[in-house]
Amino acid sequence: MQAQLILDELKKNGVTHAVGLPDNSSAKLFDLLASDPGIRLISVTREGEAFAIAAGLWIGGGAPVVLIQNTGFLESGDAFRGTITRMGVPLVCLITYRGYRKLAEDPAARVLSPSNLTRAPLDSAALVTEPTLKAWGLPYDFLHAAEDVPRISEAFRKCAECGHAHAVLITPDLI
Repeated sequence: MQAQLILDELKKNGVTHAVGLPDNSSAKLFDLLASDPGIRLISVTREGEAFAIAAGLWIGGGAPVVLIQNTGFLESGDAFRGTITRMGVPLVCLITYRGYRKLAEDPAARVLSPSNLTRAPLDSAALVTEPTLKAWGLPYDFLHAAEDVPRISEAFRKCAECGHAHAVLITPDLI
């Protein structure tokens, strides 16, 4: 999957700022954002900061997007709840889905249980990602391949209609 397609989709939706913390999967997109004059990249030191900054940008009239890994979303749950959810910020969250491939290869692994949480080679972060999104009331779609990139625009449309956040889970590494 090409990071350029995602960048183009963000521009198409009028994104003014991308806030987040790069990981191995999203490094290429962060590189493109850093060199693009149309979207301001704001890097954070902890993922929870991304939601507070995005909320402030939105209050100030910006159109931010948050780009973090699923482990970072798990770390930032209270920031998401306390700012984005409580304030009704219509924020698109692009979340790279570490561990998705192994989870997808083994349907039995998708059962949230103590034995699966400790089972090698599963990544426990992958196992709890979707249940956590559901618990926080964050609707989501998947971006598995290049033909799924328009789902980003669909997430922006849903945010505008409903007045709340929407996530797009990015399952492949961005190149």
